[in-house]
Amino acid sequence: MTSNPFLTFQASLPPRLVFLCDHAGREVPEGYGTLGLPRGAFDRHIAYDIGAAALTRALAERLEAPAFLGRYSRLFIDLNRGADDPTLVMKLSDGQIIPGNAHADSEEVSRRIAFAHAPYHARISKCLEDAEAQGIKPIILSIHSFTPTWRGQPRPWDFAILSARRDRRLADPMLAALRAIEGLTIGDNQPYSGELENDTLSVHGLAMGLPHALIEVRQDLIDTNAGVEAACNLLVPVIMQAIANLYPNLAGVQLMDDRHREQAEAAAFRRLVAHLRARSDVQNIDLMTLAGFCRNCLGDWYAEAATASGHTMDKAAGREHVYGMPYAEWKAKHQAEATPEQLAAFAQAQKAGH
Repeated sequence: MTSNPFLTFQASLPPRLVFLCDHAGREVPEGYGTLGLPRGAFDRHIAYDIGAAALTRALAERLEAPAFLGRYSRLFIDLNRGADDPTLVMKLSDGQIIPGNAHADSEEVSRRIAFAHAPYHARISKCLEDAEAQGIKPIILSIHSFTPTWRGQPRPWDFAILSARRDRRLADPMLAALRAIEGLTIGDNQPYSGELENDTLSVHGLAMGLPHALIEVRQDLIDTNAGVEAACNLLVPVIMQAIANLYPNLAGVQLMDDRHREQAEAAAFRRLVAHLRARSDVQNIDLMTLAGFCRNCLGDWYAEAATASGHTMDKAAGREHVYGMPYAEWKAKHQAEATPEQLAAFAQAQKAGH
């Protein structure tokens, strides 16, 4: 057994928000076959949380956050259990006997812990410790999914939030945001409890004093790509709103989704252009000396961005947008001959690397 027992996604990003997915994978390590089960068993919920891995990656990508995902099936070892939990290696799951686990003694369980369980949790701990060393107090979100029915009874919830009663800092605002969405049935510590001792969030969130919550999604809502996208679109603003409620100063660009980030960047660009149009007294050479760019640079960048998005624009058109008139016209109206002092300052800035 040499394969990496966990998967990382965007692990180099700043860990202000960290996503976990304990039951992402359904693989079994080499040497264990199929644990004596038919291969079809690994398409069922007993093997992994259907849709959870795809949703975790989608959320992490949208919110620019690192994610850590379990690679191996919960039938091999359950990463969301403490190392001393008797259900860590299950011999029976939803009526299905697991032959490959039937004779897993303490030595075998310890072997599986060392191979898969301990490295997964050590990697999460390192991420959180690195964050705290940078002065960041990480927020942890764990993604799971649940079956639409259980023992013949339908489960009415679309989404649920699980948390320990001792720390509801993130859970309560998330529940409030979800309940404000018309047409959804939301569970609070349903269909499972958030009080499981030594589970993933107990170890990495509760014990470390870090804000955390577990999001449960009904599996039939995320068993297709379209379903994952819809759930992601719904959850991103819920998460952002909850974090803004918890940490108003963090509700900025680091936790902004792509659409809102682009809107903010466009608004900032428009404000900068308006400011430069109004300040015709500020010469381009002064801008180059102080900031290393001028109106021409900004116009050229605008043209390049427009062309990259499929809208052909030459530099002259880009500059006209920034100047508010053709460059030749602005030059005739506003551009002054550079003074010896300006030229000397510009030359000095060039030497300094501006």
